[in-house]
Amino acid sequence: MIPPRAAARVRPCARTSAPARVLALSPAAPRLLPLLVLSLMLLLAWTGLVRAEDEKIIKSHGFSEFGDLKYPEGFAHFDYVNPEAPKGGELSYAAQGTFDNFNPFTRQGRAAARSADQYESLLYPSYDEPGSYYGLLAESLEYPENQDWVIFNLRPEARFSDGTPVTAEDVVFSHEILLEQGLKSYAEAVRKRIPKAEALGPHRVKFYFSPDFPRRALITQVGGTPVFSKKWFMADPENRRIDKPRMEPGIGSGPYVLESYDINRRVVYRRNPDYWGDHVNVNVGRNNFDTIRIEYFSDSIAALEAFKAGEFTFRQENNSKNWATAYDFPAIDKGWIVRRELEDGNVPDNAGFVMNMDRPEFQDIRVREAVQLAYNFEWTNESLQYGLFRHRSSFWQNSPLEAKGLPEGREREVLEALGDKLDPAILTSDPVMAHAARADRPNDRKNLRAAMKLLDEAGWAVGQNGIRRNAEGTVLKIEFLSDDPVMDRLVMPFVENLRTMGIDASYNRIDDAQFTLRRRERDFDMIAGVYRSSLEPSTGLYQQYGTEAAAYSVFNPSGIHGPDIEALIDNIVASKARDELEANTRALDRVLRSKRFMVPTWYLGKYWVAFWDKYEYPDLPPYALGVEDLWWVNADKAATLKSSGALR
Repeated sequence: MIPPRAAARVRPCARTSAPARVLALSPAAPRLLPLLVLSLMLLLAWTGLVRAEDEKIIKSHGFSEFGDLKYPEGFAHFDYVNPEAPKGGELSYAAQGTFDNFNPFTRQGRAAARSADQYESLLYPSYDEPGSYYGLLAESLEYPENQDWVIFNLRPEARFSDGTPVTAEDVVFSHEILLEQGLKSYAEAVRKRIPKAEALGPHRVKFYFSPDFPRRALITQVGGTPVFSKKWFMADPENRRIDKPRMEPGIGSGPYVLESYDINRRVVYRRNPDYWGDHVNVNVGRNNFDTIRIEYFSDSIAALEAFKAGEFTFRQENNSKNWATAYDFPAIDKGWIVRRELEDGNVPDNAGFVMNMDRPEFQDIRVREAVQLAYNFEWTNESLQYGLFRHRSSFWQNSPLEAKGLPEGREREVLEALGDKLDPAILTSDPVMAHAARADRPNDRKNLRAAMKLLDEAGWAVGQNGIRRNAEGTVLKIEFLSDDPVMDRLVMPFVENLRTMGIDASYNRIDDAQFTLRRRERDFDMIAGVYRSSLEPSTGLYQQYGTEAAAYSVFNPSGIHGPDIEALIDNIVASKARDELEANTRALDRVLRSKRFMVPTWYLGKYWVAFWDKYEYPDLPPYALGVEDLWWVNADKAATLKSSGALR
């Protein structure tokens, strides 16, 4: 199609049709034909220029889905860092379980802690503004207003840890190998949205976006892709696949490299003295430790004792019993170890007991609601967790995206537009809330009676031996699978309540490797699981709740999906304004809660940390604790601890 201004220039030629016909028959035509072709080429070139002029190209140092970036071009550093933070010393902390390789993308085994951190991306997120990203490997990006494509201009000085340059070819290779060998749930989603990537030059790479999908989060998707060294992978492509475990850590461009390891006991990373990116503004005040050491333990009790003895020096506590009772020992009394509760501004993780929707018994929502009613949060929290937690109801708890009360305004319009896809009761009811229970006993009899009535209605009658069976004689059986000893005391009362209701319920704790495999293959009835949420949800929702990925996505342990969910995800991804995003996300929250596919458990909303008093940190941003990249060692405090004999 010719743009209007170009068409206006063509019209006069249309009026001289007779001379044109004469030209076609004239003996002079062969001599004039090259001139005609040249004129046509000039016209087409001019038309292309008109298109380019009409298409506004945005060039920026960063990208934000909605609104303006907080930090201007050429900013010195993030507000939340200490730009004068000293470099040096060691951060050490514990990991629980085992590891058997250094490939964080493998589909087999367990990779060592931090094994993905050596890989950098084109963009880096800000910790004090949701949904904003700034150039790391890329110094700038360019894209049209319609975001049909994006070009990243790489920093020429960027280097891998072996000293070779990071190039556009490496970026394209990284994108393509993740599609070829990466997780299916990731590859299938990305391949349809990003059909092509190409190197336009040594430091210029372009990604094209499919016309069939909304544009939200596509730029940040490719901007967050880890960048690998093509040269390193291609030197031994069969043994360096990203879907297979390997002990070789690979080559990245990040500030830390692997120094040493002892399988299942210890991993040590050291700061690369030749790291290329110390001067980049998004890195100023970050990556302050000379070494980061991770000590592995088989259980949390052994890890806590090792922390007390100074075998490692930083601990983020996740056990309420420990936080309430275990931090009473000499190092605390002497002031060698300090404890802090630090605010966490992120949306709380959607932690809960996840039901496998592939299991026939969970196809009936009455069974799922009955299972929910068997859990007593109030007693669990008061008796086992020292009253330190709060009960979660929403998938976007304590945020503007949480559904509350009856749906109104744009949220109601969004839900009504779903038509027959939506359960009509959602329009006339408050969102499903976590049920209340008595705190003075583990089995709330009122809730259990309501649960047993639901099971009766669902056709699971109690037999002579007290076990529920359906009309075909199939036993209602639920196995709760776990690999975490901490869960034993928290899950067993719940399992006992299920047994009281006539369900053949059991709790089975297995080793880490078995659990990882069975979870990946969705070979379980129930597990403790997490669905993570964002203040700016987007395409990741397809992997968590989407229909196409439901059969295989590791990010959707329950396998939940549905046409109502899918339509709302489409709306969220297509949102071009924040109020539209919020209305659709609240609607999705309401629909997800109505499905009752997990038992909502607890959330904290803060970080529990304890550390030997040698670490310092800046005024922390709302969306990150930032221990590994914002904190630093106070050398004087570290020397005092050593001279006093507190630490070796």
